[in-house]
Amino acid sequence: MLLGSQLRRLREARGITREAAGYSIRASESKISRMELGRVSFKTRDVEDLLTLYGITDGAERESLLSLAREANVAGWWHSYTDVLPSWFPTYVGLEGAASLIRVYEVQFVHGLLQTEEYARAVVRRGMKGASTADVERRVALRLERQRHLLADNAPEFHIVLDEAALRRPYGDRDVMRGQLQHLIDVSERTNVRLQIMPFGFGGHSGESGAFTILSFPDTDLSDVVYLEQLTSALYLDKREDVAQYEQALKELQQDSPGPGESRDLLRGLLQLS
Repeated sequence: MLLGSQLRRLREARGITREAAGYSIRASESKISRMELGRVSFKTRDVEDLLTLYGITDGAERESLLSLAREANVAGWWHSYTDVLPSWFPTYVGLEGAASLIRVYEVQFVHGLLQTEEYARAVVRRGMKGASTADVERRVALRLERQRHLLADNAPEFHIVLDEAALRRPYGDRDVMRGQLQHLIDVSERTNVRLQIMPFGFGGHSGESGAFTILSFPDTDLSDVVYLEQLTSALYLDKREDVAQYEQALKELQQDSPGPGESRDLLRGLLQLS
């Protein structure tokens, strides 16, 4: 995505159309579009030809961008799990790992980055009915590996509004749910985590369309991405007008939900009742 955005900036600065850029590398206009959105791999030769077309002759600048192209083609750690993942999900894991701010509304269950191992196993088993124990355990292992990023020294900011429905819906037995509630209380104390609970008592709210995630990145050349998961696919929205609507919905959810301290109290109350 970063390389694609820089190539787009260089092309537009020279007033070159996508069609002309595609012709220079023996490709279509749509191929250039996909490259600039970071949705295809990069051939070093293509990047070299585009840089020449865009008038980039400085050796250091060319090498910097070519190095970025080589890095872009290196498979991430999560690719070793693709055998147990739906085809659209590895892209999300890569974006999540690159994000500096992750904003979430979740309603069905506790978000994967906040799940305990036991709770995650119960969720995966329900979602992968008929899967082998080995496949279930690999999916759980991936989820736990993703969580390392949230706990690292350079961890992203994680802001989540969790619907009370997710806390009331049991996954696993009583001990599993109690462990999950306690984990939420503990992790909500981290400085990079802002956890709010949307209570049943509020009624209708701006999250009526369902769960969504907004990913923001440290490089200003990269636009925010909204991730929407569906039953058989996922959507990645990066148009400014689309992102703005989800940002507004999340802002209203945050305003309408109790703050982090009150939400922790709500979690403690649920823990006592469980």
